[in-house]
Amino acid sequence: MANLVNLENVGKAYGTTVVLDGVSLGVADGERIGVVGRNGGGKSTLLRLMVGDETPDAGRVTRSNEGSIALVDQRGLLPAGSSVRTVVVGDGAEHLWAGDAAVREVLAGLGLATVGLDADVARLSGGERRRVALAAALVQQADLLVLDEPTNHLDVEGITWLAGYLRRRRGALLVVTHDRWFLDAVCERMWEVGDATVRPFDGGYAAYVLARAERMRQAEATETRRQNLLRKELAWLRRGAPARTSKPKFRIDAAEALIADVPEPRSGVELRALAQRRLGRSVVDVEDVTVTVGAGTERARTLLDHVTWHVGPGDRIGVIGVNGSGKSHLLRLLAGELDPDSGTVKIGQTVHTGHLSQEIVELPDNLRVLEAVNEVRASAEIDGVELSAGQLAESFGFPNERQWTPVSNLSGGERRRLQLLRLLLMQPNLLLLDEPTNDLDTDTLAALEDLLDRWAGTIVIVSHDRYLLERVCDTTVALLGDGSLAALPGGVEEYLARRAATRVDPGPIGAEDRRDKRGDTRSARKELTRLERRVATLDKQEAALHAELATHATDFARVGELTAQLRELTAEREAAEEAWLVLAEDA
Repeated sequence: MANLVNLENVGKAYGTTVVLDGVSLGVADGERIGVVGRNGGGKSTLLRLMVGDETPDAGRVTRSNEGSIALVDQRGLLPAGSSVRTVVVGDGAEHLWAGDAAVREVLAGLGLATVGLDADVARLSGGERRRVALAAALVQQADLLVLDEPTNHLDVEGITWLAGYLRRRRGALLVVTHDRWFLDAVCERMWEVGDATVRPFDGGYAAYVLARAERMRQAEATETRRQNLLRKELAWLRRGAPARTSKPKFRIDAAEALIADVPEPRSGVELRALAQRRLGRSVVDVEDVTVTVGAGTERARTLLDHVTWHVGPGDRIGVIGVNGSGKSHLLRLLAGELDPDSGTVKIGQTVHTGHLSQEIVELPDNLRVLEAVNEVRASAEIDGVELSAGQLAESFGFPNERQWTPVSNLSGGERRRLQLLRLLLMQPNLLLLDEPTNDLDTDTLAALEDLLDRWAGTIVIVSHDRYLLERVCDTTVALLGDGSLAALPGGVEEYLARRAATRVDPGPIGAEDRRDKRGDTRSARKELTRLERRVATLDKQEAALHAELATHATDFARVGELTAQLRELTAEREAAEEAWLVLAEDA
């Protein structure tokens, strides 16, 4: 069958910068392809060439006359003076689309009911406009759907829905995204854009990481630092990452040989001990805190309702929740930037906070990149190696030639990277990161995760990026929209299950008994899953305590403390196992 789009020996340059040179490839019907690469490497240019929004300088692009193409780019431009309804479903009579289950699914999945179908698109926020543009493309049922960073402005729930929808959808898909969980959940092939070429790989993101690391090893690549990052990420993927939906085509023995000498990403016991020496026993204590917004107005909402929470030394906490639930307010509370309406927030005396907000804070536009890094710190010691400001800038995606670029000329993604690098160089011991993956490419994310693996402090991350949360954080909490802050031993999956439980279909009249029985079964299964995850977590904590006991074998006071902790932990694990057995029999 002919490809929907073909590129033949295509070249594209902007000024003296060659973005693509001699690229030949195609997209066939039914293919789902993820596109990755450094920011500025040509990913968006490739998409615009595919859909015809740009013309090549050399070569040619051909498209099937029978195939339709829908594009959602990062700009999210919508027709002026239009309503949400007009953009998504057109001006036809409501009964023509309201009876279409596929249209209703898109409207519900992207939360457009809360936006309002009659709302003027000019009055929408940037995130709402992106969701409207995405919905308009999805309902077209185009033969080729082209998406540029579709997960931006979506919460974890929305991203999960979109991944499931795209897996079921007929037709081809080409997607640029930095969301690695999404790539694994949706894509069956990968394209890596860089060095003016496009390299294809079979499988999703996990398979791409392996194939790329293997390619670099076989070629004896000179980029030793980046190769080590890839091998480290691969080790994590093979050892403990959640199940992936794609089926990587690689030899397991080759993968095991590649990571045989790669240590675990981090030693939780060692980092926690070092963090306690730096921070003491208390970092932030939130006691009976209430936070409201819009007080005295019709839109008043309680974000936190008498919440008590202890953030300790060495904690690595992921925070998730629906958009608008108060995640950013929670970070501002921990940073001491927001006073609660009631209750107290006590920040430890030795705490030095670094807070990365979602806004690009003021950067020294009058300086060049290297000067802006030097302004904070001329060098830093990483793993016992002194790195210069230039080496640090390069690790965050600023090659030598880019380090002399004026800060005022940087793109949004580059400004975000510089903001993050300057924050980390201030060496805070409490790191608060609000959506740190925004505008970062996958290579920069791997470098950030590698740095956070060695971060001897407390980390609290608000993110919709499941891969980052699972990779960096040890525990997860959620703002569920009811003013509570809930611990989630089961992580993101438990959060999604809880959210789904609040939207149970009432079912047909007369089906109460069947519905009750199904509900009881679902509840039992969810509780079994929760208990299984809790037991697994306790097993890991037990193993860590045993390791610490061995380390402090000659310190009798410390051994006594650890033994008492181990007894409590063992008792909790046994109770959880007993509860699982009882519930399993009943179920």
